[in-house]
Amino acid sequence: MEAVTNRDKGLTYILDRFRPEDAPGVVELFKAVYGDGYPVRLFYDAQALMEANKTGQYITVVARLPEGRVISVHNFFRSAPYEQLYEFGVGLTLPDYRGAGVSNLLGKYAVERVLVTLDTEEAFGEQVCYHIHTQKMCASQGFAETAIEVALMPAEAYTREKATGGRVATTLAFRCLKPSPHTVYVPQTYAELISSLYSILDDSRELLPSSQEVPEGLSTVSRVQLFDFAQVARIAVEQAGADLESHLAKIEDDAREKGFLVFQAWLKLSCPWVGQAVKALNKHGYFIGGILPRWFDQDGLLMQKLFCPPYFEEIRLYSDQAKKILAAVQEDWRRVTRERSSPGGQAWVGGENA
Repeated sequence: MEAVTNRDKGLTYILDRFRPEDAPGVVELFKAVYGDGYPVRLFYDAQALMEANKTGQYITVVARLPEGRVISVHNFFRSAPYEQLYEFGVGLTLPDYRGAGVSNLLGKYAVERVLVTLDTEEAFGEQVCYHIHTQKMCASQGFAETAIEVALMPAEAYTREKATGGRVATTLAFRCLKPSPHTVYVPQTYAELISSLYSILDDSRELLPSSQEVPEGLSTVSRVQLFDFAQVARIAVEQAGADLESHLAKIEDDAREKGFLVFQAWLKLSCPWVGQAVKALNKHGYFIGGILPRWFDQDGLLMQKLFCPPYFEEIRLYSDQAKKILAAVQEDWRRVTRERSSPGGQAWVGGENA
């Protein structure tokens, strides 16, 4: 627990780990900022939030006024395939208390005082791109941007904020807590970008070209997460086989019937034939997102496909690093969506279906 006084604003508040009595205040905070539109319904259920913090599914950190009102919140939670990788996110502040440095100080407290106490080896943040505030905060806490998720969230999630007219992109930024040097295989198609991304990390990798063919008879194994509200399907490819393209087509067909618009595929960069998997994904309409350190314990590669506009013109970025990633992502989107053959349906190209 840490007390903070902002004399310029006449404001005193306390930074602390979540307590059960904070739960109703967190719910009210989400309602004040997002109305009823935030897609993670946990934050509208005080009892469920208390249980999630009790079990460690979520680790919530709050800023509260001396009388107990919650004015800002950040969270750590597991969302990646590897359990020792925590996501740092779902941070927001009541509008009346913005501009007083509350969120930045709470974020610093969360990383420097709470994150170090967790059983984790890596952390990452997923920052929205309709403003730069959370991107700036993560950068100040030593997180390095390595990927951009295009059109990830629907605009409806941010109607109270009047954030955007289109779907919202996010950046992914990582911070190493326990080094884990290992070998990654680099697809030739993205060799320049991937080498550049690894050059900024605070953990070492041996980069080898991915030149191996897919072993004969090997079948694809994946796990799929469907996020109904966001209309996003995430496919963790545990094993990339020769049938990867048809495997993805089946997943897409099923999800497209339910109105899903955004598809992400996570590939393992520890796989010597990941380059062949990338070729199959490119052919099927997927373009690069970036690298995902420690995603599977070994590193991952984010590939993505859209059945909606990318809304590149609405993406706001803080760092030069993120801007470089976006330029590479946008260039690859143009290339792939014009060259691909997509049995799963028509991807979005230049404002019209190709």
